[in-house]
Amino acid sequence: MMRFVALPATTAARSALVTLGAVVVALAVCAVVFAVYGVSPGAVYGSMLRGTLGDATGLAEVGRRTIPLLLIGSGLALAFRAQFFNIGAEGQLLLGAVSAAGTALFVPLPVPLLVPAMFVMGILGGGLWAGIAAWLRRLNVNEILSTLMLNYVAVALVTYLIAGPWKGKDVRGYIYTDTIPQAGYLPTLPGTQVHWPTLLLGIAVALGLQWLLSRSTLGYALRVVGENPGAARYAGLNAAGIATVVALITGGAAGLAGAGEVAGIHHRLLEAGQLSLGYGFTGVIVAWLARGNPALCLVTAPLMGVILAGGDLLKIDLNMPFRVVDVFSGVILLCLIASEVFVRHRVVWGK
Repeated sequence: MMRFVALPATTAARSALVTLGAVVVALAVCAVVFAVYGVSPGAVYGSMLRGTLGDATGLAEVGRRTIPLLLIGSGLALAFRAQFFNIGAEGQLLLGAVSAAGTALFVPLPVPLLVPAMFVMGILGGGLWAGIAAWLRRLNVNEILSTLMLNYVAVALVTYLIAGPWKGKDVRGYIYTDTIPQAGYLPTLPGTQVHWPTLLLGIAVALGLQWLLSRSTLGYALRVVGENPGAARYAGLNAAGIATVVALITGGAAGLAGAGEVAGIHHRLLEAGQLSLGYGFTGVIVAWLARGNPALCLVTAPLMGVILAGGDLLKIDLNMPFRVVDVFSGVILLCLIASEVFVRHRVVWGK
């Protein structure tokens, strides 16, 4: 007979080992799925690795996808530590893109101030969108539901703007806005779409949030609220206020990712599915793999970037379904959730 015995405390080594085991199990499950589909798992994983890490163009695509995943994942890692379960990073990214594009298109600014203004407005747009969920939480509305539903509102808002008042003058078939002024373009690495200023900001955000979590008074309060709400109430900590601050931070990071996508790649506001390749939902896996440590997103974000970029290759090289990336992401997330019990318990066999 198998039973679980609670551990007195968890260790970083155990968490890392369990996470690694969950990823290995997820890859094995996906291999079975591929085999049933009629494709060799070796061919699938070999194609992914050769086309991403073994190719300069593929590596650039990994970098392009890593940028928003790093920003979103590090923000969500902080939120999850405070038990604020933000599932709305997709919508917050879109609102950051809307705010940045609107600033570039309609606000006359001096050339040196345009990009900083776009970034600031992107942070505000994403942060305030997450702040709606924090305010609703004060009214006893579960933030999982509110952030999830706000994603659909954000998609509808983007569609309304690009099909209505912000519709571009040269639209043919697809809907989008006019191109933003060239002063709002971000520099990229030669021959790629890797907008390196946003990448540097992502690294700074991940390290800064790790410092905030582990070295600051706010971080201490945040950890107490997340790990022991009863002790937080006894200590007089304002849990609702901390949740609001966390929501603004995590939403602001996602909004910054949206601003980077507009300024670095698209240079206009597009349909939601073109602006974000599911970065908001994949960012949840990035944060979960990092076990609530924003700095570890520097490792987990590129890992998921490989899966996203490799998924595109599988559609072309092996003629696999368009949703193959969703299979990867879903199985990995399920395995991570299921592995939580092994982080806090040990398995005992026998009577």
